[in-house]
Amino acid sequence: MSEEALNAMIEEICNSKADEFHMLGYESVTGKDVWDCVSSKYKELPPLHRLVNDIMSLRATGLMNWMTLSVWKQAEREPRP
Repeated sequence: MSEEALNAMIEEICNSKADEFHMLGYESVTGKDVWDCVSSKYKELPPLHRLVNDIMSLRATGLMNWMTLSVWKQAEREPRP
């Protein structure tokens, strides 16, 4: 499988997971949010089956915790007036 095809497939899976979160009321979640959350756990990409499992088993609480921590970390990096 080419890298381009692999990236397209992973993007589609992440968008599908984001759609699942939309049905649960998390309207602002994007496929990129899902990917950023899942990929933050890796130093290098694992096998495809693990990637798919990690994306599909991601729960809303895990994503929301990751998003909250990301906002806090970003706020710490920004200079305060």
